[in-house]
Amino acid sequence: MSTTFAAIRPLTFHSGIHPREEKYLAEHAAIEVLPTPPEVRIPLLQHLGAPCVMTVKPKAVVSIGDVVGQAEGFVSAPVHASIDGTVARPSVTTLPNGRHVDVVPIKAADQQSFEGMALYEDVLGGDWPTEGFERLDPDEIADAARDGGLVGLGGAAFPSHVKLRRNDQKPIDSLIVNGCECEPYLTADDRVMLEAPGAVITGALLAQRAIGAEQLVVGVEDNKPDAIEALLGAAAGTGMMIRVLKTKYPQGGEKQLIDAILQRRVPTGGLPLDVGVVVLNVGTCAALARAVLRGKPLTHRVITVSGAGVRNPKNLLVPIGASYQSLIDYCGGLTPDVARVIAGGPMMGFTISDLKVPVTKGSSGVVVLTHGDVRKSDETACVRCGRCIDVCPLNLVPTRIALAARAGLPDIAERYYASACMECGCCAYECPASIPLVQLIRLSKVMLQNKKNKA
Repeated sequence: MSTTFAAIRPLTFHSGIHPREEKYLAEHAAIEVLPTPPEVRIPLLQHLGAPCVMTVKPKAVVSIGDVVGQAEGFVSAPVHASIDGTVARPSVTTLPNGRHVDVVPIKAADQQSFEGMALYEDVLGGDWPTEGFERLDPDEIADAARDGGLVGLGGAAFPSHVKLRRNDQKPIDSLIVNGCECEPYLTADDRVMLEAPGAVITGALLAQRAIGAEQLVVGVEDNKPDAIEALLGAAAGTGMMIRVLKTKYPQGGEKQLIDAILQRRVPTGGLPLDVGVVVLNVGTCAALARAVLRGKPLTHRVITVSGAGVRNPKNLLVPIGASYQSLIDYCGGLTPDVARVIAGGPMMGFTISDLKVPVTKGSSGVVVLTHGDVRKSDETACVRCGRCIDVCPLNLVPTRIALAARAGLPDIAERYYASACMECGCCAYECPASIPLVQLIRLSKVMLQNKKNKA
């Protein structure tokens, strides 16, 4: 079978926005390996679903890849030591999203099994086959994803084995590999596609085998021409299709991606599964290839450190549990005019004040903004211009939800589908009144959850 490339007008979805990309700061920075930090702190909850249970005791000596937190629920994923070292007394940290979680601290040993280029080659390098996967049982691939602690590396952090397990009630006919990376500043996925396209393609083929999809499509925005070329070369003869998508935010959202590529609409409150589709991030595919073919769990990921507030923007291969401070220090530190440090991208990320917070499997970037980047207008009254409705990729009415949240009326907020909001930030970006729409929608979700908990 031959690989096909759609040389047509880039595909896209309805609505969305065009924020400044700012990709130039780090897009040409090859992936560097972060030197082993003196300590990592492994959170026991790095994914959607149930937290892990700590399986090691203080003073235990662990090696990279050892399980330190076991998943006990189906929608969960184990966590592993990302360095060689000695377990310290467990503690608690507050993640950027505000959740308080238990962590397993590990003090680094003087000698590490993998460092520098040896670590890079173990994670991303080497040869990646594209044939012979029919000998693998589909459940074997899903089991490797579960045992390896794989989650969605695009930010959602949904346990990957759940997506890869076949469902007779909802068969999958299409697998979409998400290479859009539509958040401004972030370039980690771009570098993974460019530097390790073989791992991405191999992982995609393994995922296709696991779920039994007939169609395999890789979607990449048209601002990544080098990555597209690299994927085309790696995918030659596999039969998968590379589709070019218009650069627009949030093109990388699952529902928007499915709409653009397959012209299928995921129902409000529904999942891609409901329309016969599974979506996986390119980084997740690369991690799956490593888990299945090399038997290695998810211990490291690529993270972008960018923004005008950091001296040397880079893309780094980072051990899970390293502090944000260690990443920023390796990139030369902060500039004097720093105003805000964001975990993730500027559209959907969270501002952090404590740089000792550990990175997790879902951490895709660190964006450091200056005072010039974050000039803020005072909030005024809604002028009912409708811009938030025009740009909402899910066709919601953000102002109605926000008004209900301010009035303390969660039931009214849910009447306008507050729970369906993906918190992409398009509405707040376009609002001329500077109303904190996303924060208010998040508040309505909290109120809804609290009401359910009391029921």
